Amino acid sequence: MRKDTPSGYVTVKMVAPRAPLRLAAGGAKAWRPLLQLLTEHFYDVEALRERWLQKRLRKVHQENRCFTALEERYGPDVAGAAFVLKQGGAVKFQDQEWIRPNKQGRFSLEFLKFQNVPVEAVDASGCAINYHGLGSLLPLKELRSLWLRHCPHVDDWCLSRLHPLAGSLQELSLAGCPRISERGLACLHHLQSLCWLDISDLPAVSNPGLTRILVEEMLPSCQVLGADWAQGLSLGPEQQPGDTASPSPA
Repeated sequence: MRKDTPSGYVTVKMVAPRAPLRLAAGGAKAWRPLLQLLTEHFYDVEALRERWLQKRLRKVHQENRCFTALEERYGPDVAGAAFVLKQGGAVKFQDQEWIRPNKQGRFSLEFLKFQNVPVEAVDASGCAINYHGLGSLLPLKELRSLWLRHCPHVDDWCLSRLHPLAGSLQELSLAGCPRISERGLACLHHLQSLCWLDISDLPAVSNPGLTRILVEEMLPSCQVLGADWAQGLSLGPEQQPGDTASPSPA
């Protein structure tokens, strides 16, 4: 287009307007097949996830079954030892060496001859033991040490089952168990024979410092390992982290 001006002719270039709506519509059309595919198969993915969860639960239930026939033939200590070893843990019979499975999960059956020897220590750290599986350990009347470190299925309900071991249990480790809270630790008041307890690294405990204080009061004869007593406690403005507390007056 040409336009007259005082200085002569000036050429003006006309630019066609953009069409963002058509581009947006085209983008939506491009995404539509993918969105339709996700919509159509959403319930299929949910069904697969549900089946996977059910399969995991069945596996955990299978791993926590009791060795009833073995207990009837060899007694509760041998049956309890078999249960722990099958889960990948370790056991120690009185005056004997520790028995552990190898890297392939296999173990010797020589412990069957210890049917008259009590189990005095169990290390089930990292095992899939749950509420039902603990039933295999409760008949161990002379069990002195029990390690349940980083057991994913040990929860507050599990701790409520430990009272049958009150007469013998002296050492207990619950370190790193993600499902244990203050409520479960309160159930340990039955275990007055405990002289050593590890409650460190419990993510479900909201106030580790206060919880440790309460556990120490509940079990006065027990050495409690865990968080520092001040962890999780609210500090006053005069005692913020990094500040040095002023000495108390004489």
